[in-house]
Amino acid sequence: MDQRFVDRMSDGCRDLGISLQPGQMEQFYQYYEILIEWNKVMNLTAITELEDVVHKHFIDSLSLIRAVDGWEDSRVCLIDVGTGAGFPGIPLKIAFPFLSVTLLDSLNKRVSFLQEVIARLGLSDIAALHGRAEDFGRDSRYREKFDICVSRAVANISTLSEYCVPFIKIGGLFVAYKSDRIEEELETGKGAIRVLGGEICKNASFVLPGTDAKRNLLVIKKVKATGKAYPRRAGLPGKEPII
Repeated sequence: MDQRFVDRMSDGCRDLGISLQPGQMEQFYQYYEILIEWNKVMNLTAITELEDVVHKHFIDSLSLIRAVDGWEDSRVCLIDVGTGAGFPGIPLKIAFPFLSVTLLDSLNKRVSFLQEVIARLGLSDIAALHGRAEDFGRDSRYREKFDICVSRAVANISTLSEYCVPFIKIGGLFVAYKSDRIEEELETGKGAIRVLGGEICKNASFVLPGTDAKRNLLVIKKVKATGKAYPRRAGLPGKEPII
């Protein structure tokens, strides 16, 4: 295992108050190697340098701990919507093995990659599913079944909330990983969040360890059931966001 990788992961986790066992560190390094291997033949990420992967993918994913308290040592059911190459869901699963994790992505090739990672890392109680959030959010097997929904997908908060809020139980949380300058986006998204049964709890703002990148984790609590009209059919949340 590359010592630079171990040092950077250890430093980043220390900043978050997370302690990894040797086996977990090895799983993270395997994940990095598989990501680089598959990225040669399909577009998974533009971030490939070792230190950048550590900070901008792995530590960034684990920064959920900065925004949400009280779940680190309990049985929690989490869904990662638009997971892409598995961020933040797989790093969270490695660091917190007790989590029950569902990864959802609309591209089948990415789901094949995720299934390969899960198999090679020997992860259990985690599933990678192929499909659209608009369809799965209407499915009774997944609708309002999760304690936490996370997403690093690139979409405005109105659209992202329609994708994600239907998945969480009343009392559960949706955490949107956003970059800098979200004030205007927040202002325009408040109506959609309310319509979908959510309310904004807080926005955890910080500089990502090991970088100069500003990060915001927007935490939305589900306070009432999402209306049966939502999510709307595939494509509409992106084209016509709720006002």
